[in-house]
Amino acid sequence: MPLQISADRAPGWVCDRLAGLGGTRWVGVDGFGASGKSTLARAIAERLPGSVVVSTDDFARPGIAGWEWERFARELVGPLLAGQVARYQRWPYDSPRGLDWAEVPPGVPVIVEGVSSTDLRLRVPWDVTVWVDASPEVRWQRIVNRDPPAVLEHWRTDWMPGEQAYAAEQNPMNRADAIVSA
Repeated sequence: MPLQISADRAPGWVCDRLAGLGGTRWVGVDGFGASGKSTLARAIAERLPGSVVVSTDDFARPGIAGWEWERFARELVGPLLAGQVARYQRWPYDSPRGLDWAEVPPGVPVIVEGVSSTDLRLRVPWDVTVWVDASPEVRWQRIVNRDPPAVLEHWRTDWMPGEQAYAAEQNPMNRADAIVSA
């Protein structure tokens, strides 16, 4: 049963869980869209010197349902598990052109945040996983406030149904170490 924890306590709790661990440490911050995952990931990173935040949104591209978890595994997880620098290109979900390249050194805390970031197919050796929970009403209000109107249709037709299917299939909130109320 996952621990229930408040958003303000979560960064310290995660740091405590990683204390004494060496090498690359893996933190998964999962949850539905607009639940507060990015905010929590940044708060954790502020308390973990040398940590790197990786967003699953950087692995989304037009024509790809969800995000490219196979590329994520190949370009990020594989190299880091082999003790090598990981290098991946960030992609916007709405453009056929990649953005900048990111590098992640081995031996640092890697905080992976995004919808389905703890997908079982990733084979990440998680040290800590967190499910960020917010009500559908709060999430929708955040989406409406931050995203342009043209994107709202993607939420209704693609992203929300996809995240619901992921939750139904894998039940990530029940396998997380903690549930954070945001």
